[in-house]
Amino acid sequence: MIGGLNDTNTNQYKDRIAKFSSEFELGLFLHLATRTLIWIVLLLALSLSTAYIYLRYADLIFQSKVTIQLNTSNQANKVLNINQEAEDQNEMAAALEIIKSKVFLSRVVKKLNLYVSYFNEGTFKSNELYTSTPFIADVNIKNPSFYGRKIYITLNNQTTGELVLTNKNGVDKKIPFAIDKWVNTDDFDVKISCNPALTKETCFLMLKEQNEQMYFLKRTEEDITAEIQKQLEIKPQNELAKTVSIGIKGNNPVKAADMVNTIASEFQLYDVEKESKSSEKVIAFINEQLDYVYSELKRSEDTLQEYRKEKNYNVNEHQVQSDMMRITTLEDQLLKTELEEKILDNIQQDIQKNKSIDSYQLISTIAGTQEETGIRDIVTTLQKTLIEKENLLFQVKSSSEEIKRLNFQIENQKNLLIQSIASLRVKMKSKYQDLKSKSDEYETKYATQPEKEMEYSRLMRFFSINEKYYTLLLEKKTEFAISKAGFVSQTLVLEKGIPNMTPVSPNKRNTLTIAVLFAFVIGLAIIIIRYLMHNEINSLNEITKHMNSSVNVLGIIPKYDKNIPVSQLVVDKNPKSLTSEAFRTLRTNLQYISNTEGTKIIALTSTVSGEGKTFVAINLAGILAYSGKKVIILDLDMRKPKIHKGFDVANERGMSTLLIGKNTIEECTHHSSLPGLNFITAGPIPPNPSELIISPAMMDIVETLKTQYDIIVIDNPPVGLVTDGVAMISKADYPIYVFRADYSKRNYIQILDRLQNENKVEHLSVVLNGVDINRNTYGYNYGYGYGYGYGYGKNYGYYEDRSGEKKKFSLRRKKIKVS
Repeated sequence: MIGGLNDTNTNQYKDRIAKFSSEFELGLFLHLATRTLIWIVLLLALSLSTAYIYLRYADLIFQSKVTIQLNTSNQANKVLNINQEAEDQNEMAAALEIIKSKVFLSRVVKKLNLYVSYFNEGTFKSNELYTSTPFIADVNIKNPSFYGRKIYITLNNQTTGELVLTNKNGVDKKIPFAIDKWVNTDDFDVKISCNPALTKETCFLMLKEQNEQMYFLKRTEEDITAEIQKQLEIKPQNELAKTVSIGIKGNNPVKAADMVNTIASEFQLYDVEKESKSSEKVIAFINEQLDYVYSELKRSEDTLQEYRKEKNYNVNEHQVQSDMMRITTLEDQLLKTELEEKILDNIQQDIQKNKSIDSYQLISTIAGTQEETGIRDIVTTLQKTLIEKENLLFQVKSSSEEIKRLNFQIENQKNLLIQSIASLRVKMKSKYQDLKSKSDEYETKYATQPEKEMEYSRLMRFFSINEKYYTLLLEKKTEFAISKAGFVSQTLVLEKGIPNMTPVSPNKRNTLTIAVLFAFVIGLAIIIIRYLMHNEINSLNEITKHMNSSVNVLGIIPKYDKNIPVSQLVVDKNPKSLTSEAFRTLRTNLQYISNTEGTKIIALTSTVSGEGKTFVAINLAGILAYSGKKVIILDLDMRKPKIHKGFDVANERGMSTLLIGKNTIEECTHHSSLPGLNFITAGPIPPNPSELIISPAMMDIVETLKTQYDIIVIDNPPVGLVTDGVAMISKADYPIYVFRADYSKRNYIQILDRLQNENKVEHLSVVLNGVDINRNTYGYNYGYGYGYGYGYGKNYGYYEDRSGEKKKFSLRRKKIKVS
């Protein structure tokens, strides 16, 4: 009978999941949470233990940060009104990419000499020593396979020691060495020295006192820069201020601080190198020209001297030199004018093509020219207007009238600059023509002079030109050397990196929080799964809720925490106990089912064995005997008899022998310790219990007992397994169906429906056995107020519970109709 119900379990679970939110039972959930609490505690202990082990043995990660400010402003872009914001972002992005590049990071590796790393090796992890290493190793790798390979070191004394190499087969190879002396092998050359910051005695003691093995390894520059790239974190902090945070994460806080500080200093140096690169090229060009011009000057001087001796030529040196100076001056002015005109031509072309020209560079380019003041004034005015516009943008929107006015002024000043440069070019060309005319006059004058004077003047002119050019080169070399020396980095270090001794990983607080949350989430998941899979009956309310017909709810029997005596009769042991009061409630509620005169038959059954049917039958009979009734218990559960065990008597004869006529009623009747309470055991297990129960002899026995007793209590077999008990349940005045809390399944309720609907059992009542009343503390509703139940209340009296405390107890009754 019960086997057909198992097919509905899966559907019930699915239905329960579908109705999880709409039919959520908080009390049941809290009850299951309480029962799962021990597992949650164990899970929490396991999680915290795992977190502790992780915190204990995980590699500590430290982080050091440096903050720098980049100067990426471009004054030419401001002059030309190019989108400066986009340009600044591009410049900043370019600077960040430079810092992250392996080419730049290789400078840091070389600066700090990070090729060799030193470690203490523990059982579970290794700690990098960095500057705290007691020794320094200079290593030249010959065999590339030895890059990154551990080389262990031990000292025998202050001057000698051994290097230990472990091959793939686990065999150690020992190489002796002497302090400060090179050791040559086929794979590498190495020299071990004491740390310069320590004495040899201290170095030796540190190595000897180490409880852990020490080793070093050398890596390639490519591997080191790749590792730094992974550890490097670069984040723009303020794009307007162009500030950047550079962070390094590593296992050694001092090393991390040194690396970020070196990155900042090397970037400053790189900035200076980039700025001075053009000056270096100019100086290199001037040096090449100086050598050539010096040789030309020496040659012209020697030629001039030889001409004088050879021709015995004496002239008015003062006049000739005066004329030569004029001619030279004119030629200088011609060259200068031509140069200035070309400079202005280039500037004009660049501006017209919208090329990026720094306004400061523009001013320095026209420095020394005759028209410097005019252009400088225009550029200075333009710069002031741009600065005024930038400051105003912090206060107003770009579409404001004030900004539009400044934009208009900027455009006018730009146009004025272009027109001024064009006008200057015209003046320069005119001046050049005038100077050319003067120069031609002097050339014509000396062309009419005698041959000796003419030749001498020519040689003198070459000498003067070379001398002037040589002097100019020396001046320019000095200027560019001073300019190069004056270059400073435009990158500012706002905050230097310091060794942060607090690790950023693993984070103790976060790790413990995750461990607790993990235990909580898994525990909650277990509770939810148990809630969804829960299929046990826990309250009378559940029974009435899942029934499709009306049922009399007789009451509940509290869970008996103490050891149940062998007799299973507990109502006589402590009459004022909660259990005794519960059976009194059942006795009282029976009166509301049938109150007619005559002997009454009470038939008890359940779905399966173990639901407490026999316990309820014995104690219900006992509490009825207490009221002065003559009561007899019949054990019809002949397949699995228990009444004889409940009263601790032999089961040699009983209902089975009585039904076959082997024994009489008097021979099979036993007397209990409680006056008025007798019982007949099941007797030996027969092969055909069903036939015996439905035989006419059974009713004859019952009719006979009716003449001798007031109440007949029949302990029937479970109807969920066999149908033996249905016959007596149908004929009983008080048919009682027993469920057990936290044991009986919800689908057992369907059998209760079948007894009423199919077997037409009338006045069927329900008793819920084994209820843990302490669960009410967690807010779980057992439906004490439903049906023929009882609950807590006032004005009834006291009973003694299992702990000896006194509580109030009241009775109430209600009939429930369930559709």
